[in-house]
Amino acid sequence: MRSDDAAGLAVARLLEGLEGAEVLEREGEPTGLLDAWEAADTVWLVDAVSSGAEPGTVHRHDASEQELPAALFRTSTHHFGLAEAVELARALGRLPERTVVYGIEGASFRTGETLSPEVEAAVTRVADTVREEVAECTRRR
Repeated sequence: MRSDDAAGLAVARLLEGLEGAEVLEREGEPTGLLDAWEAADTVWLVDAVSSGAEPGTVHRHDASEQELPAALFRTSTHHFGLAEAVELARALGRLPERTVVYGIEGASFRTGETLSPEVEAAVTRVADTVREEVAECTRRR
């Protein structure tokens, strides 16, 4: 019932059983992520965003190298957004060594059971990209 706001959950569901990674679905306050990734050295995060870009646009940021643009991750159904959780983790020294964040630009954040076609296509692209990045990361170990 979350419409395009469920983009991150949709990606996680496409990645279930991904070899070399633990896939977690998290809803609620993003501060819970700090405990979820505590033992991880690499993390990929995916969330819906509303920055004014075309629906289905995929934004990729390496939060290990720079702060997340707060304007991009400003819209949240939570009191504390993903960008704030990532930056809090950075300030507390709890940000995984490599943290990659994908934002999928939503078209609709109204109550609904389906993703918009643009977001559905972006979900598939992001899942494929994360699969490739995880494979590359695990090959290096």
